[in-house]
Amino acid sequence: MSTSADLPPYEPTRLLSAPFPERIRLVCRTWASQVAPTPKLVMAMYWAKYLALYAGGWAFFVSFSAGYPGFASPSEWAFTAAAFHKAVLWSIFYELMGFGCGMGPMNARFNPPLGGFLHFLRPGTTKLALFPRLPLLGGNRRSWLDVALYAANQAFLLRALLAPEVSAELMLPSALLIPLLGVADTTLFLAARAEHYWVALVCLVVAGPNELWLSACKIVWCSIWFWAATSKLNGHFPSVIMVMMNNGPFFPRWLKKRLFVSYPDDLRPSRMAALIAHSGTFTEYMIPVALLLVSGNPLLTVGVLLVMGSFHGYIAINNPSGMPVEWNILMIYGGIFLFGFNPEASVLAVGQIPLLAAFLFFCGFAVPCYGNFVPSRVSFLLSMRYYAGNWAYNIWLVRKGSAAKLKKLRKAAGTFREQLEKMLPNPTAVNVAVTLAMASRFMHFEGRPLLEALPRAVPDIDDYDWFEGEVFGGMVLGWNFGDGHLNGARLAAAIQPQCGFEPGEVRIVSVESQPLFGRTMQWRITDAASGELARGETVLAAMREQQPWPTGRYAEAFARERPAASA
Repeated sequence: MSTSADLPPYEPTRLLSAPFPERIRLVCRTWASQVAPTPKLVMAMYWAKYLALYAGGWAFFVSFSAGYPGFASPSEWAFTAAAFHKAVLWSIFYELMGFGCGMGPMNARFNPPLGGFLHFLRPGTTKLALFPRLPLLGGNRRSWLDVALYAANQAFLLRALLAPEVSAELMLPSALLIPLLGVADTTLFLAARAEHYWVALVCLVVAGPNELWLSACKIVWCSIWFWAATSKLNGHFPSVIMVMMNNGPFFPRWLKKRLFVSYPDDLRPSRMAALIAHSGTFTEYMIPVALLLVSGNPLLTVGVLLVMGSFHGYIAINNPSGMPVEWNILMIYGGIFLFGFNPEASVLAVGQIPLLAAFLFFCGFAVPCYGNFVPSRVSFLLSMRYYAGNWAYNIWLVRKGSAAKLKKLRKAAGTFREQLEKMLPNPTAVNVAVTLAMASRFMHFEGRPLLEALPRAVPDIDDYDWFEGEVFGGMVLGWNFGDGHLNGARLAAAIQPQCGFEPGEVRIVSVESQPLFGRTMQWRITDAASGELARGETVLAAMREQQPWPTGRYAEAFARERPAASA
């Protein structure tokens, strides 16, 4: 058992000089000990962004609608068809500008605090084309055509937002351009939240003046709730609750230590964390079922909507590290508008437009179903596997000194370390911050495969700098929101011609998410210069009793020589 002398905070020299397994143990303990890890100033900045920029921006554009009664009469304008249309359009514009989930210090963005338009309007920046060899739209570097298409889409969205009436004709250009942008750069398709915002946009366009768009959008919202709940049918979600609630500013401080089996020695999620997780999954399943069943009963509908609002609001106020708060706001608003203000719209009415029904079946059922069972083939966003703690991810190990080659890339910001060096007083403080940032990946249950894969990746892990794949991808691609398929071997292949890494300089450990009802998580090790080196899979049941840091044979593996992984 630990003594008070072995509790955080630890001296920087002890933290930085410890062997890797011990260092991760200290990092995890430090993270678990924090009851208020997010500075109040940072929290204030984020809430100002949500309320002033996102909600305020939407309200501003609604004011251009015909017959607008004035800001002081929100009951007359906030839940109109025009307001809903502009909420969808503004959400797409907002995310593609870079203002949304990938912005700010909680996503390792300090100076500048966003990528977005700073990256997408800059020719020569890195992109991930769907078909790299495709003429005009292919390649790995953004062309003037790519910039023009992005700018045109934003202009069309802005034109519709400023219009007195949002017609299908005004929305059609973006409904067509967003998939085209996705062919040129898959990052943009995902940044537009295609599985939600773009699908809703298509519903608005296809239904046109016909109010069947209400029925279609109800299906979109219900699909999201259903698949988001389904994605949590695994052993990962309790660790998400543990991480999110420990970070949460409004979760009772006196309960935070009870999120762990036995703080500070056993940092697996406790029964309380598991109970909260299972309750959340049940609630998310019940929301769409209840809303559809009680349709026509105003009192019961209000009750379910209160539960729905509390569910998404609870997530939002705890500022999850992925920062999908704007998305949660839209889910609440859309749920109230669609089911509370338009109860008469039946989801079955979509059958009157067979093409739209087929589109919704494909996007709302076929794609997420396939993506949940075969996650390696589909983005977790398109699969609607939100914040389940079961994501594909990558760890970039860059030999010390080799990160300088990243300066050859055209990008809007420097590395996480380079940004911190401009803010923190000395190299020791920077090294401590970079080291502590490793905690989240290990504390999530999905981090357990790293205990097996990392020792096989490089001869000595202390010879390499650690880059979280999502942060690395955000720097190089201009946007990030947890999609490991954007920042692994595919990204390495895109930047290798510019960076020219030598064999052994960069190793990427790529971990794929667990398939629905699967038993394992697969992983592979890739060298940026020479390609795949090894692959394997981790049986998750065997990891249930394992602490987040390497112990026993996993710790011993870091001390042994591993010639197979050497350059």
